[in-house]
Amino acid sequence: MTATDRSIELTRAAAQAAADKLAHDIIAYDVSDVLSITDAFLVASAPNDRQVKAIVDAIEETLLKELDVKPVRREGERDGRWVLLDYIDIVVHVQHSEERVFYALERLWKDCPEIALPDDAVATRGKGKEHAAATAAADEDGEPS
Repeated sequence: MTATDRSIELTRAAAQAAADKLAHDIIAYDVSDVLSITDAFLVASAPNDRQVKAIVDAIEETLLKELDVKPVRREGERDGRWVLLDYIDIVVHVQHSEERVFYALERLWKDCPEIALPDDAVATRGKGKEHAAATAAADEDGEPS
């Protein structure tokens, strides 16, 4: 079994919305063979709580406007560290960069096939490490990050 065309369409639209809001390290997995509750997981991250929330809002707005779909559940918004959007067909995880490293969802799903994403989303790979390195360098120089 593989993810449905609808799931892939939702995943790609959500990935593009996340990329448009400068999310880091966007990746999607086809989990349909190992989970019966959803077809795909989309994972993205951001370096601060405010950006996590902005990415989540952009994904919701895009999927509603372009594909006429709303999440059936939204969790974690209050803290802004890890927000989950459940669209039944796909589940979107937008995490603060620190949570992303700690929980390492990619380790859990690494054996599942990746879903091809728009070029803008693919271009975000490695941005989290770049941001962390730039922040660390600024901290060493005594400059505010």
